[in-house]
Amino acid sequence: MRIVVLGAGTVGTSIADLLCRHRHSVTVVDHDPANTRRVNDELDVRAVTGSAAQSSILFQADMLGADLCLAVTGSDEVNMVAASIAKAMGARRSVARVYAPVFRDLSTFDYQRHFQIDRLLSMEHLSAMELARAIRHPDSSAVENFARGEVEMQEIAVVDETSSVGVPLKELKLSPGVRVGSIYRNGKLSIAGALDHVAVGDYITLIGTREDIDQAKSLFQREPPPKKGVVIAGGGETGYHLARVLEGRRFAVLLMETDRGRCEFLATHLKHATVVNADVKRRATLEEERIGSADVFVACTGDDEDNIMACVEARELGAKMIMAIVGRPDYANVVGKLGIDHTVSPREVIAKQVLGFLNTGPVIASSPLAKGGNIEIKEISVLEGAPITEHVLANLDLPTECLIAAVIRENYVQVPGADDRLSPGDTVVVLVDESVAERTLQMFATNGG
Repeated sequence: MRIVVLGAGTVGTSIADLLCRHRHSVTVVDHDPANTRRVNDELDVRAVTGSAAQSSILFQADMLGADLCLAVTGSDEVNMVAASIAKAMGARRSVARVYAPVFRDLSTFDYQRHFQIDRLLSMEHLSAMELARAIRHPDSSAVENFARGEVEMQEIAVVDETSSVGVPLKELKLSPGVRVGSIYRNGKLSIAGALDHVAVGDYITLIGTREDIDQAKSLFQREPPPKKGVVIAGGGETGYHLARVLEGRRFAVLLMETDRGRCEFLATHLKHATVVNADVKRRATLEEERIGSADVFVACTGDDEDNIMACVEARELGAKMIMAIVGRPDYANVVGKLGIDHTVSPREVIAKQVLGFLNTGPVIASSPLAKGGNIEIKEISVLEGAPITEHVLANLDLPTECLIAAVIRENYVQVPGADDRLSPGDTVVVLVDESVAERTLQMFATNGG
């Protein structure tokens, strides 16, 4: 594929290196001549010096007809403008990295739709989701945000013999806005069908809005499992997103942040988490907050060394599971020896997302539902003339191992029902078994491919 990377900082360079190793044709753009010289010397790429937000520079970078544009400069505004221009110039897919949460907050303004960008990526949000996955259930699917964050997928364990156990899913009184997406049973993950039922010991994923999911949980659980205590050191964007995902019935979240002003923001925006203004670098502070009794301790302060040291202290104090954000790759061999159970690298997380964009046809992005599993989550564009638009969902010849989980239409996102019909311009989130992926994608293809 022909890919243009805008920005040759740490993130842009690592992405360009990854794409080169996968034998793609890569062009890198950066405003700093020193950066373009460096990537030109170190990587097998074409480097262009200039502002990524200028059409003349993008034209020089051969943006016309590029398969993918990745805007990952240090400026949110430059990334969005550049990605928008790239899309208008003919790039098949265009992705922009953003830091400020406001750009991904649909309640204020839909920046992604306004700028006609395929995806806005936040490294901090992605890192938080990776941490949440490890905390909830490491080997299976966990909480996910998709359909631009308006629809969630949450996993729950079926541990009680409730009235819903053994009953076909189509007979359950689920809200129209929520459905069972997958069932994990005896080591096998499968897509849930209308005739399937849940059994005690299953892990199931519920798809819908958070409110609808919370209501549906009572059908499968007599009472929620005991709360786990999670301590998050660092109230930056990663810590904030992680706290938002975890806070609720399953986790008691304590968030520690050194900046008092940031603490006030966190306390206002987190409904069920406890926010403490404290310095996580001080052992006395950790002892005072009883970190030793925590089920999970997560360090995401924004500084690798501070994260590692806080984790070492938390381990010595008795915290059961230790996790950290560690960006520097040369620390990879050290953290395990220090008793840190799990680390997340923001660069690796975004690299995994980038690889998910390397698709052809109507597929925008693709990623596995669970590590080592055979089910994928695909985000797909609905094109004019595609067979998928010819009938309501109930009458389509879709494989049973395929589930249309969400539909994005203009500013509205919904979990579709059997009588709904897809229209050109929609974007859908699909769960599909890899054995029927090709057959499913044929339903989204047009005569032109």
